Amino acid sequence: MDFRPTEEQELLRRSVREFAETEIRPHVREWDQDQHFPSELMPKLASLGLLGIQFPEQYGGAAMSAIDYCICIEEIARVDPSVALSVAAHNGLCSSHIFLFGSEDQKQQYLTPLARGEKIGAWGLTESTSGSDAAGMRTTATRAGDCWVINGSKTFTTHGRVGDIMVVMAVTDRAAGTKGISAFVVEQGTPGMTPGKKEDKLGMRASDTSEVIFENCRVRADQLVGDEGQGFVETMQVLDAGRIGIAALAVGLAQGAYEAALRYARERKAFGKTIGSFQAIQWKLADAATKIEAARLLTYRAAYLKERGGHDAPVVDGEAIRERNRGQGGRRLRPDPRRLRLREGLSGREILPRREADDHRRRDERDPTPGHRPPTPVTMNRGTTSNAELAEHAEKTCSAVSADSALTVVTGGS
Repeated sequence: MDFRPTEEQELLRRSVREFAETEIRPHVREWDQDQHFPSELMPKLASLGLLGIQFPEQYGGAAMSAIDYCICIEEIARVDPSVALSVAAHNGLCSSHIFLFGSEDQKQQYLTPLARGEKIGAWGLTESTSGSDAAGMRTTATRAGDCWVINGSKTFTTHGRVGDIMVVMAVTDRAAGTKGISAFVVEQGTPGMTPGKKEDKLGMRASDTSEVIFENCRVRADQLVGDEGQGFVETMQVLDAGRIGIAALAVGLAQGAYEAALRYARERKAFGKTIGSFQAIQWKLADAATKIEAARLLTYRAAYLKERGGHDAPVVDGEAIRERNRGQGGRRLRPDPRRLRLREGLSGREILPRREADDHRRRDERDPTPGHRPPTPVTMNRGTTSNAELAEHAEKTCSAVSADSALTVVTGGS
């Protein structure tokens, strides 16, 4: 895997960045405060191919790669994650579902206007009692002659109020469990489909998120996407790819925050100099830059594997990594010197004396006058030292304490 950008990818990044800086940044605060979905921006995004990034040209798409897709989402999120979320949901959920599982007629009728940016896509899975938990899904679709009748509601739907085309999941056979869920494409304005409450979010407020209600909403039989009963399986595959776009969004958001912090560190002054000149601040910025780059490469790797259609690379145990990070309080600690010693071929019994010798050497280099230093307790290997020797050592280093109590202190015994 070589993730060095090609000339085309560098040009793509510059183009999307310039667009975001010019067309989005001046309005970010206003859109967020007003919770305004920037519908006026959609034609401009479409003109750059950003509403059909990975879809073939025959359907009006830009036919870019999965890594190109990540670059586009990342650069938009660097300026405004709200717009990036709308672009990612439009591309990665609704449009992607139709592209992956829709019939050729459905692609021509629905995907083409979506990829061209003529219509906005929405995707309905989440409900108040369920998300990817299919057992809790309450929205149903019942067959009625040549139609399906949908009843229920979806919550937290991106573009629930502004979307023109929505792919919605509904239970068609309750007894079949996950194999009894199907997907349907529903157009805005269909009788029985109405937008519900708009969510008052804490962030990304310019991206529309709302409830969608279905009351005896009738759709034609040919609006069933894919096979009946395969909606849950299709949904999981759509989400697998869609999460890569959300990862790219998070990378772009982190990059924007890092750049803001860097600018502030170069402007804010304390003690007569900019705070960015203090080593402690430099460490924080360096750590942030390192973690962002690591996240970026992991995201690109996921996109690379997705495009290859396989997972043949070694899998890292993500839960083990998270557990280790929790144990460190979320902070990256310096390398454990014991591991370094073991790599040099030392046994565990030699580690502490060797480490102690190194500490003494460094202390002597800093302060060559032993008389100016307090005595340093020596760590002793309990496995080869008797209690009498520990007591003798305690008497030497803790003269103010009796031998019996010193033994208690050193050994932790009673």
